[in-house]
Amino acid sequence: MTSSSSGSCRFADYFVLAGIDTDSGLEPDELSALCQWLEAQRYGRSQDNPCPNKASGENFDQSPLRRTFKSKVLAHYPQNVEYNPFDQDAVNMLCMPKGLSFRTQAESRDPLFHSFLITREDGSRTYGFVLTFYEEVTCKQICSAMQTLYQMHNVEQYSSVYASSSCSMDSLASSIDEGDSTSLAKLQRYNSYDISRDTLYVSKCICLITPLPFMQACRKFLLQLHKAVSSQQPPPLPLESYIHNVLYEVPLPPPGRSLKFSGVYGPVICQRPGLSELPLFDFPLREAFELLGLENLVQLFTCVLLEMQILLYSQDYQRLMTVAEGITTLLFPFQWQHVYVPILPASLLHFLDAPVPYLMGLQSKEPNDRSKLELPQEANLCFVDIDNHFIELPEDFPQFPNKLEFIQEISEVLLHFGIPPEGNLHCSESATKLKNLVLDDLVNDKKNGNLTANTINMYELLKGNETLARLQALAKRTGVTVEKMEITPPPAAAKEKDTKCQCSEEELRDYKLTVQLREVFANRFTQMFADYEAFVIQPTQDMDSWLTNREQMQNFDKASFLSDQPEPYLPFLSHFIETQMFATFIDNKIVSLWEEKDPLLRVFDSRIEKMKIYNVRIPTLRTSNYQKCTVLKEAAQAIEQRLVKIDHTAIHPHLLDMKIGQGKYEQGFFPKLQSDVLSTGPTNNKKRTFTGCICDSRWANRSATAQRRKDRLRQHSEHLALDNDLKEKYIQEARSIGKNLRQPKLSDLSPAVIAQTNWKFVEGLLKECRVKTKRMLVEKMGHEAVELGHGEANITGLEENTLIASLCDLLERIWSHGLLIKQGKSALWSHLLHYQESEEKREAMVETPVAAGPERRRSDSGLNLPTLKVSLIHDMRHVQNMSEIKTDVGRARAWIRLSLEKKALSQQLKQLMFNQALIKKLYKRYAFLRCEDEKEQFLYHLLSLNAVDYFCFTSVFTTIMIPYRAVIIPIKKLSNSITTSNPWISVSGELGDTGVMQVPKNVLEMTFECQNLGKLTTVQIGHDNSGLLAKWLVDCVMVRNEITGHTYRFPCGRWLGKGVDDGSLERILVGELITPVVEEDLSKQCRTPPQLRSPTVTRRLSVTSLGGKTGKPNAGQIQEGIGESINNIVKHFHKPEKERGSLTILLCGEYGLVSALEQVFHHGFKSARLFQKNVFIWDFIEKAVTYFETAEEDEESQENLLQLKACSATFCQYVNAITAAPRNIGKDGKLQLLVCLGARDHLLPQWIPLLAECPVISRMYEDGALLRDHAAVNSLIRVLQTLHEFNITLEASLVKGIDL
Repeated sequence: MTSSSSGSCRFADYFVLAGIDTDSGLEPDELSALCQWLEAQRYGRSQDNPCPNKASGENFDQSPLRRTFKSKVLAHYPQNVEYNPFDQDAVNMLCMPKGLSFRTQAESRDPLFHSFLITREDGSRTYGFVLTFYEEVTCKQICSAMQTLYQMHNVEQYSSVYASSSCSMDSLASSIDEGDSTSLAKLQRYNSYDISRDTLYVSKCICLITPLPFMQACRKFLLQLHKAVSSQQPPPLPLESYIHNVLYEVPLPPPGRSLKFSGVYGPVICQRPGLSELPLFDFPLREAFELLGLENLVQLFTCVLLEMQILLYSQDYQRLMTVAEGITTLLFPFQWQHVYVPILPASLLHFLDAPVPYLMGLQSKEPNDRSKLELPQEANLCFVDIDNHFIELPEDFPQFPNKLEFIQEISEVLLHFGIPPEGNLHCSESATKLKNLVLDDLVNDKKNGNLTANTINMYELLKGNETLARLQALAKRTGVTVEKMEITPPPAAAKEKDTKCQCSEEELRDYKLTVQLREVFANRFTQMFADYEAFVIQPTQDMDSWLTNREQMQNFDKASFLSDQPEPYLPFLSHFIETQMFATFIDNKIVSLWEEKDPLLRVFDSRIEKMKIYNVRIPTLRTSNYQKCTVLKEAAQAIEQRLVKIDHTAIHPHLLDMKIGQGKYEQGFFPKLQSDVLSTGPTNNKKRTFTGCICDSRWANRSATAQRRKDRLRQHSEHLALDNDLKEKYIQEARSIGKNLRQPKLSDLSPAVIAQTNWKFVEGLLKECRVKTKRMLVEKMGHEAVELGHGEANITGLEENTLIASLCDLLERIWSHGLLIKQGKSALWSHLLHYQESEEKREAMVETPVAAGPERRRSDSGLNLPTLKVSLIHDMRHVQNMSEIKTDVGRARAWIRLSLEKKALSQQLKQLMFNQALIKKLYKRYAFLRCEDEKEQFLYHLLSLNAVDYFCFTSVFTTIMIPYRAVIIPIKKLSNSITTSNPWISVSGELGDTGVMQVPKNVLEMTFECQNLGKLTTVQIGHDNSGLLAKWLVDCVMVRNEITGHTYRFPCGRWLGKGVDDGSLERILVGELITPVVEEDLSKQCRTPPQLRSPTVTRRLSVTSLGGKTGKPNAGQIQEGIGESINNIVKHFHKPEKERGSLTILLCGEYGLVSALEQVFHHGFKSARLFQKNVFIWDFIEKAVTYFETAEEDEESQENLLQLKACSATFCQYVNAITAAPRNIGKDGKLQLLVCLGARDHLLPQWIPLLAECPVISRMYEDGALLRDHAAVNSLIRVLQTLHEFNITLEASLVKGIDL
């Protein structure tokens, strides 16, 4: 994946032998003991806990054969390689991650193969391939030591049993690997050692360390070496000859070529992809798919892409490595950027505490011990139990785009090679039968992986298979067709060619399957990111300036990119483009302006170019149509050709210049190798060394030089960037600690060193918090700027949700860092529960009544809403009462969203973080939450989020029941504060309305509970006009959401009553969100300047003030107001549907369309009082209707009047329907309704000229009125016509009772 050792042109850098050091004897593994001590610390147990399973150090309760003893690198050749220095501790730890293992003749001693990798600080990798086997212990001291340990162990067990300690009996039972061995005799026989009766064996390993991952070739070579040791006949040449050959005489094959060299008993083949092919990957992907199954693997792949924490779990090291390497190679063209430790040695178990994304592999001790595994951070963890074919996914993560079609395409490739898509472990009988049938077929017809010649429907092959039955049913529902495939037999020439293939048929099939699967995955990214280059923001400065200002730079236009993607892709892509791997990919693209292109990027870009040439696809046209990979055949052929025709053959092993008596052979024992012949390469036969490959060697040297230069440049650029970017520095350091294992010597892994490592994590978390909060502010303020008319609109809702989810993940990681005690999967919710418990105990002890009376009513007059108390415990209870949320992780996320919406996140976390007694009880000393300065800075960053309004709780939990409080505020000076009639209100929001609710008599305040209304938009208020004091002058209505604290003001300022104002008994009021008083308290408590308030709805809707009716705006201002109100509606419809907000405000709000048209109608209107009565616009409308209805009878039918008649008939129909409605709305309310209906049905441009031409206008309007100005009327018509393309839907509260 990443660059390998830059200077190497040799196949292998080192040969290593590791095992027991007979001189130092049996040493307990201190690192393992430290690990157990750490485990005891993590779960709050003391080191000398009496329970034997948890005791640390050399405990006598565990069977000596099961204990960990120190292994040692016994020899490595050569001593050192300049470009790849030998790291003895790391190699020893990864060759034998569990230390030495002992067996007796009664136990299985089959050799085991596994691989590992070491990642250096510059990101380059070295690979190790290990064969572990068992050798008889001939050293009498070791056997005696083991016997003594067993005697001590038996005494301890005897005394424990007779003290009836069930705990140690459990320990004895758990130390047996085979769960079915139940008889005590068998148990003792299996788990004991008697020097007079038993033969003792100890593990030893041989290892090749190579610059490139040629896994198959290394395994074959090591197996042949082991066979030479274990067979009865000595090998043809001393083992030194073969090892010397592989170290010094076998070169790396150049890109696009294959190479053959000699093992002990036969040839070994390796091949390397060309520069335009996918990078080298030599692990069989077949195994990964068989181990996990297709569905699980795609889910794991998605988690890795979204940079979650990934923990692989298996008893087998090679399985961990196969899955880890398999899943990371499928990321092409992206690369995993975080902690990557496919095999986590026992001494590094504390790394599971790391509060960063990681991909780690952990060896399980028993087949089913997941339940015993306690992990500090599970909220964002993907746990993969490889042996049990099982995967635990994080909550609420988006699915990979086109997942169904993607799985179907991979299924076809797997089935073509006879692999059941649900994997081989625990797979159904039908799938196993199918595989056997297909494999028999392949053996019989010698077609080398091709199925029968006739057309087959692959899904018919697997009738009765559950997974595919589900897949097919899903495919049918979604309209995806499962095509039949034509599979034709290969021509005779191909058959002949197969027989010449230099590797086994099974190996060739594995190579072909692996490359075809990789091509399918790579093709998805080529399709999804075909136009990514168009959205890369090219830098204007030089490379050094760009690197220095990297943090402040935006490199990729995320909003435009997302707006260009198909809707179904957005949930995944909005998360993915925020990842480190995507950021690095874009950085590499920009750096390629100044430097040679990154190899992965070069291959990816060339594929996009090729696709565009063949497809001639219009870049701007994005569809979610699934396009299959078309290069499967060519990819498989390229590999097959290399394996059929070997390009290079390395020199054969030969006798070395060894002294007489050296290279002795003793069956079953790996010989002591002669270091003098292995420590240096050939000196006088260099020319002979690379026979047949000399030009390629030169090529390799040249490319190595280029690579070294590139590495220097990259390190230099990283150095520049790191000065300005602590996050990058931290990630680099975190990666180097986790992967490189070359921090302080591993034997020096003291608690102090672990604390130092964690300090770097703390710095990184703080940096990440600063970056995230800044990004959230910039996004949100950018959105508000758009609403104010600056800049371009973007997909903020989706991005906002992604950023909030990312903040939730960060808080979970902070709260899981250094955790000692946790209940449930969420570290944050666990802390909140502990806090709630301690607070409730404290309250119970104090037992003081809550002073709710005076606190609730701040205003004696009762004309204001009582203050809403902000309480962490209250918010927790609200979340706990939400039956929709089933998990702790979900509750923690809901609580974060609620606190963010209430602008109380910083304040409430401060309460939580400064409860010192609880923090000390729950967290280790080095935890983030115990770093005082960092906590203050963290809270300061979170406080900045109070500057903007979030609706992240209200908009997500749409079905919950919410209590609301409403207060009606009359204008006391001019009217009665209490009306004798029966008032009612109805509250509407973006998600629904309450229906009519009666307000209790003589009460101006009421509470009610209903399903979440979303952001509130309108309140209808009215009364039945009964009693003596029926007339009522209402100033406004206030409504508050009692959970989130959001308060809305619905201004009225008009009379309700017959014979006063416009005679209305009900009004529709449009609301605006107001800033709650509680924020001022918050800013004082937090000792920071008061935050900037978001612009009110009114300010957002209009920059230009139209002025009230009394202000008499001039014609220019009125026309500008009309343009702006229409413009706001057009903008509304250009936003994504989920983010449009309330259209009612844009129609009926303070500067909405109704208000703007009212200004047009009022201009030049003769509203002088006649007999003390006001004349309203509605009076003019009614007179116009009377004119049209009478004119219809008088006029003769002429053709040019037909259209006018149709318009006037519609106009009269609408006005009459409004007049006849069983509602008590006044004249201004009726006008508002007419404008809204006309806008909805696109009739306003027809009605305006109708009214302008009506003779009534001359009686009611002055000569200079806008409606009597032809140019102004025509301009108004043109502006109103722009609304024709939009589908305007009116709120139910507006059109209630209108029969049209």
